[in-house]
Amino acid sequence: MRWLGRALPLLGVAALTLAALYVVWPAEPDRFLPSGIPWPEGRGVDIGDFERREMRLGLDLQGGTRLLLGAAVREGSEGNVGDAMDGTISVLRRRVDSTGVAEAEITRQGESNISVQLPGLTPEEARALLGRTALLRFCEPATSRVAEVGACDEQGQWQQATGIIDGRQLALTGEYLRPNSYVASDQIGNPAVAFELQGQGSELMRQVTTRLVGQQMAIFLDQELLSAPVVQSVISDRGQIAPISLDRAQQLVVQLNSGALPLELTVLQEQTVDATLGEDSVQRSVLAGEIGLLLVVLFMVLYYRLPGVLASVALVNYALLTLAVFKLIPVTLTLAGIGAFVLSVGMAVDANILVFERMKEELRAGRSYAAAIDAGFARAWPSIRDSNVTTLITTGILYMLGGGISLPGVGSFDAPLVQGFALTLGFGVLISMFSAIVVTRTFLRALVGTPIARRHDWIAADLAPPPRRPVEEGAEV
Repeated sequence: MRWLGRALPLLGVAALTLAALYVVWPAEPDRFLPSGIPWPEGRGVDIGDFERREMRLGLDLQGGTRLLLGAAVREGSEGNVGDAMDGTISVLRRRVDSTGVAEAEITRQGESNISVQLPGLTPEEARALLGRTALLRFCEPATSRVAEVGACDEQGQWQQATGIIDGRQLALTGEYLRPNSYVASDQIGNPAVAFELQGQGSELMRQVTTRLVGQQMAIFLDQELLSAPVVQSVISDRGQIAPISLDRAQQLVVQLNSGALPLELTVLQEQTVDATLGEDSVQRSVLAGEIGLLLVVLFMVLYYRLPGVLASVALVNYALLTLAVFKLIPVTLTLAGIGAFVLSVGMAVDANILVFERMKEELRAGRSYAAAIDAGFARAWPSIRDSNVTTLITTGILYMLGGGISLPGVGSFDAPLVQGFALTLGFGVLISMFSAIVVTRTFLRALVGTPIARRHDWIAADLAPPPRRPVEEGAEV
């Protein structure tokens, strides 16, 4: 049964590699692989409503759509357009992010215009995604009572909060909220968000909070749940949201004010954006990655002999798994993202080198091949862990800052290319750790007990065969 215990991990790695290869195989392989060979066409993944045909490319590689949106205050609403622009941009960013990881460029132009560039979307898709007004809603826990006006989401947990005025059922939405919410303090000095109602909103809020005392009332902006505080007492024309942290309170104020001041977004201009780098850049990037991978494989095989061969196979497994993850999520690949992927390939090789060098030290000390594997991985793991964790911390910082940086006197701006680089590198680092620790170790352990494990000169170029033990006098040879 020992052979079965060795074969199962190898079969698992092989099955995972083949599945990743099926996912990432391109629909037009002649674009990336040597021509003259009848390569089969890739079909991608198509399971029910889940479909992934091709890699999602960024604006610089495939182009997309650019929209110029004009924002105006709806007639009858109070407030200033400029005060609500930052909140509107945040709403647009969340809408884009909800469709997948996309390298969208959303910037403010002038006092009331917003420029949006979306990779891979047609003008019709972009208008449907971004052209509607943000909707702020107050919702209550779903019961057998069905609200006739509006609806809430979160898998049916919430329904639109309504009240009855002059015999009509009205929904409690952001149009009844004054756009003057601010960070205040509760009775014991902790942060709170103060808000005011206007018009019929006071009566609607009174009716809703009367029946929800001791229960939660949710606040939704589009399909996102902003907050779900517990109603402590009946609220009429003004109230507070507490307890809440200071950072969350400041963020919630912006979201409430942007939803309370519904800006009507009008498409002023739309155009198709051509790829800034084009098809040639995609093919050259793939070719550069292939050449780099071959050079790494050549070095590993020449210097580390048989373990280098196994590490090269693990490296191919790593590349396929990483690209499969990018395609399935999907991650939008820009040239910066491809650079991060190539960088993570080097980090995957680095982990293997650390392990092999520790193995060589154990073999020189006279340990057996099996013991050298376990000791080599055990001694190399702290270095691999620490180096990758520091990289992950850096990618996390880059991703958070890329999502929105606010500077005093300058305003806020996004750096989506930085986010894409950080996300791609982060996934690559995580999968490289799996490849080095699990896949390479599985291959090395499969050789335990075989004649190959006794050939130390096959392990590395600078590792001599183990010395022969002297034969005692009178012993049989």
